[in-house]
Amino acid sequence: MTANFAARHIGPRADETKAMLAALGVPSLETLITQAVPKKIRLDRALDLPPAVGEAEALAALGAIMSENRVLKSFIGAGYHGVKVPPVIQRNMFENPAWYTAYTPYQSEISQGRLEMLFHFQTLVTELTGLPVASASLLDEGTAVAEAVGIAWRHHRSSRNRVVLAGQLHPQTRDVVETRAEPLGMEIIEGEADDNTCALIVPWADTLGVYHDHSAAIAKAREAGAIVIFVADPLGLLLSKTPAELGADIAVGSMQRFGVPMGFGGPHAAYCAVADKLTRLMPGRLVGQSKDAHGRPGYRLALQTREQHIRRDKATSNICTAQALLANMAAAYAIWHGPEGLKSIAARVNAFASRLLEGAKQAGIEIAGDVVFDTVTLTIKGKAKELAEKAEADGRLIRVIDADRVAICFDEASTEEDLTALASLLGVKAPAEAKAAAPAAPRGDSFLTQPDFHAHRSETEMMRYLRKLADKDLALDRAMIPLGSCTMKLNAAAEMAPVSWNEVANLHPFAPEAHTPGYRRMIDDLDKWLSEITGFDACSLQPNAGSQGEYAGLLAIRHYHQALGQGERDVCLIPTSAHGTNPASASMVGMRVVAVRCDDDGNIDFDDLKAKAEQHAERLAALMITYPSTHGVFEEGVRDMCAVVHENGGQVYLDGANLNAMVGLSRPGDLGADVCHMNLHKTFCIPHGGGGPGVGPIGVKAHLKPYVPGHVALGTSDAVSAAPFGSASILPITWMYIRMMGGDGLKLATEMAILNANYIAHRLKEHYPVLYKGRNDRVAHECILDTRVWKDRAGVSVEDIAKRLIDYGFHAPTMSWPVAGTLMVEPTESEPKAELDRFCDAMISIAKEAARIESGDLPKDDNPLVNAPHSADILVADEWTHPYSRKEAAFPSGSMEAASKYWPPVSRVDNVAGDRNLVCACPPVEAMAS
Repeated sequence: MTANFAARHIGPRADETKAMLAALGVPSLETLITQAVPKKIRLDRALDLPPAVGEAEALAALGAIMSENRVLKSFIGAGYHGVKVPPVIQRNMFENPAWYTAYTPYQSEISQGRLEMLFHFQTLVTELTGLPVASASLLDEGTAVAEAVGIAWRHHRSSRNRVVLAGQLHPQTRDVVETRAEPLGMEIIEGEADDNTCALIVPWADTLGVYHDHSAAIAKAREAGAIVIFVADPLGLLLSKTPAELGADIAVGSMQRFGVPMGFGGPHAAYCAVADKLTRLMPGRLVGQSKDAHGRPGYRLALQTREQHIRRDKATSNICTAQALLANMAAAYAIWHGPEGLKSIAARVNAFASRLLEGAKQAGIEIAGDVVFDTVTLTIKGKAKELAEKAEADGRLIRVIDADRVAICFDEASTEEDLTALASLLGVKAPAEAKAAAPAAPRGDSFLTQPDFHAHRSETEMMRYLRKLADKDLALDRAMIPLGSCTMKLNAAAEMAPVSWNEVANLHPFAPEAHTPGYRRMIDDLDKWLSEITGFDACSLQPNAGSQGEYAGLLAIRHYHQALGQGERDVCLIPTSAHGTNPASASMVGMRVVAVRCDDDGNIDFDDLKAKAEQHAERLAALMITYPSTHGVFEEGVRDMCAVVHENGGQVYLDGANLNAMVGLSRPGDLGADVCHMNLHKTFCIPHGGGGPGVGPIGVKAHLKPYVPGHVALGTSDAVSAAPFGSASILPITWMYIRMMGGDGLKLATEMAILNANYIAHRLKEHYPVLYKGRNDRVAHECILDTRVWKDRAGVSVEDIAKRLIDYGFHAPTMSWPVAGTLMVEPTESEPKAELDRFCDAMISIAKEAARIESGDLPKDDNPLVNAPHSADILVADEWTHPYSRKEAAFPSGSMEAASKYWPPVSRVDNVAGDRNLVCACPPVEAMAS
């Protein structure tokens, strides 16, 4: 039984599988798969992967690989810093499935805990930056700066194409910004702002650690009407004036050093804060405060009309996720330490740097600048490499700038012993005290006065606070999350465990290559395994979200056409059913979106595709398709679609959002796709984290391999993420999953996902029409339930059904996408039959409640659906005026297990009120008192 992890991962047991197959009227799982998956796309052999092993064996194997890494104490800096993760946060949040298995909080009523913490994150960022509005995180510092440039560009309605640098950015940040700027015809220069400048970027501090006086450049930029962007170290902002005081319109940076390990580059949360005038141009998630149906405060995602799932190619960004788990860790870190603790940490870091700076000056060593926070850059002619080697021999890593310069960056984990050793390395003596070299005095008493940043100082209080927030939410640790196109499957404990290992968590992404053989071996394994699974020739694991994978794949196509001398190819064909990230990504790489119709069965209209491919043959760049389709069906003509695009000079991008229906049965690369992104946070078990992190690697055919993302640290370019290997520290999750499942286990998982979806479709078809089936009346791994029948018959909306499911203890399926007024259900292979039946029973019960409304037994304006969800305080209130009982409201399934029931903390949240009265941060105590 040692290699039987698949039996743990897959929910239904053998007898349950047999019962579901019998309900569907098929004798075997293979018969069902033959009916659901067209023969012409089937893979006719087993996957060539290592055989499955058990949890202990896989952990031992990965442990042996990662033990090859050499973890020295890092003083490299450059945007990545050693931290002390508070154990209370590591144990109760980072390693807690109640936090890491939740989904993006679209259903606000069951997401109040993490929404509250993200609200605190936004509050923290507004306090640090002095700007009024902050988002709920971005992917990393490099992409945050690129997104900030995008805000400035959109502010000027794409009429200005120059970005001016006021100083030296970290090389990886500039690399990402240049990647994103090139397709849009923007240039990144050093100099002065002029009338063609959309943005001035101010590094605070620059890559050498120096805070320069940029007041003249900022004044010039403001005179020219340019947007001023600060790239600011958040810990350094505790010893600085705020970016807003210094003239910033936007401030961005990485929150990694607020209690999140380096992890060989990620994942980490970036922050973005803006002036009021730029709020509606912001990318990504924004948490706002609204009110529920009874007037109580309730958090929700605000201003969603900015986002790709609504605005498509006109969206503010293609971002479909954030770094919610890491943002929540950063907020919790600030709550744990409070303003005094944060200022103390910042002062201690600065004291180390100030003392080394003073010692170097006294010794006559040339320094890069006098005003620093954590980094001292020194010029010692011709000795940089030698100094780095000596430091390494002593167990420390310092940064080599060039042959003559080194930089030494202190952080929270630095000690007096480290300072003494590094000073000795330089041949200087660090004084016992030195005048603070920081750009300003520490923040005053008015900083971070909000009560929650002062209320949880003991570990008992903090532990209970994190538990209280987690109890407000519904995650996979409590119930199935049947979100279509989201693949909320099991994130097994054995897969998660390595993320906390020292050899995984505490490596700097720019550590010497000789120190990271374990990481590189694991990444090579994933490259080979994912290429075999998908049928491509190579994979890039750098993209740190599905949206970034889309961008990287389309960018590879763009560069391929340019290399052929066909740079004019800029038309991207996208079906009308596509996810909003597709057109948003195409727009970001400079392509023009041409929509392709879908037929009444949800399939791409081949005749329309062919006509448009031929019409745009001279400029055709790509077709973007999702397979199986966003309607949950295997389209039999996929090879013909790919062929017609190739015949007209285009490339085929396959969106791998639904890869969970293909692994082991079919391969995108065999169908004619040239590039495909994979969501490791869906198909390959990386958890969603309540809205991030994610990983979106791309697989490419050989002709596109030269055009996958590079990185300045590797001597190449066109990076799409700040770190060479993106969110490297969560890649072990996918390694473990593939290693424990093996090829046969992965195939069985796919088959069971298809079985579970068809079983749900079968059980519910009499109550909700199932839209879009394949030739044999089968769906793929998800199904679309047409709830519009109850809107027509009883006035019950899809939102009413979604909210009523909360009372039954479920997260609603995907609502109103890809078809408005419907629910798309994806159960995954991990859910046991009992949970599938519990969901089906709930949906059938809701249909019966709707029928009572239709018959007049319940009024349309006062019934369990329109009033859902029912929070506990409403149910126990003295007054109850509804025409149904409290028991019907709270226990609609008939079960009276109050202890295990999920109780929503709020009633239905008012989305409109929240957008009309936007509140995205908690005001300081003084403002609340006034």
